[in-house]
Amino acid sequence: MWLEGDAVRMIDQRALPFDLKILELRDVEEVARAIESMAIRGAPAIGAAAAYGLAIAEARGDDLGRAAARLRRTRPTGHDLFAAIDRVLRDVAGGATAREAAEAYAREDVERCRAIGRHGKRLIKEGTRVLTHCNAGALATVDVGTVMAPLRAAREAGRDFFVYVSETRPYLQGSRLTAWELGQEGIDHAIVVDAAAGLLLQRGEVDLVLVGADRIAANGDTANKIGTYPKAVLAKAHGVPFYVAAPMTTVDFGARGGRAIPIEERPEEEVLTMAGVPVAPKGSRARNFAFDVTPARYITGFITDLGILRPADLRKRRPRRTSKQR
Repeated sequence: MWLEGDAVRMIDQRALPFDLKILELRDVEEVARAIESMAIRGAPAIGAAAAYGLAIAEARGDDLGRAAARLRRTRPTGHDLFAAIDRVLRDVAGGATAREAAEAYAREDVERCRAIGRHGKRLIKEGTRVLTHCNAGALATVDVGTVMAPLRAAREAGRDFFVYVSETRPYLQGSRLTAWELGQEGIDHAIVVDAAAGLLLQRGEVDLVLVGADRIAANGDTANKIGTYPKAVLAKAHGVPFYVAAPMTTVDFGARGGRAIPIEERPEEEVLTMAGVPVAPKGSRARNFAFDVTPARYITGFITDLGILRPADLRKRRPRRTSKQR
């Protein structure tokens, strides 16, 4: 994803893995719809897209307050969306252009992911068998990725390891996106159905569970793609470490615990159909929760750009407000 002229260009994730299609978005409404339709997804990527959306709004002479309000309404769970919008507006109030602020935010996102890779690669040892869920690779960020960052760093260090990719119903981000990215990196992997995680853990075939996050509460409770919570519980039951890879921008220090995290519920058609073909009897209804919340007690640690932190350490990393922010 990048800013080119007065347009945001990004990979259309809905077309992968069979077609590499680049979207060109020229106004805030197009950016907002791309986020809502999951053409762009992944908390850091959504944040950067919103930042870029404000940059093109400024270039068009649109009101930044209204543009920000529209972008805030796109998806409620991911915290990076709101952190990015606040960052751009704050920088603009300080004298920067929205474009300068957006580009700075995007550069910093890449650096945050690289730092996650440096800190997390020590967890990926020779022969480690990793289980992941959803997609937290370069596609979910500006570049590099969160979960993918330590995997890439370990691969570059010459380590051989294996990744089990949970398919991730109902949108299949695991089998469509994560598997594609692992293939691009030459990392050995296998796709498993979501319900196979328990069997793999029970049989001792997983050494590490590694997932991303969309919002982390101050106490460490973590929202990620639906299906993450049961994997965390099963990992705990079988003594397998469970780590969350995410930048500190994903931590919502205003949310004391998981109950304060809004859970997005998406259209039921995503569950009732696949590639436009019905997969349920006519008249059936569905509940399509996009995320669940994993309590901090099931999380071994967080791989962040500031290092590997225990859930209890997160509060200590809350940024201090400057006099201008007060």
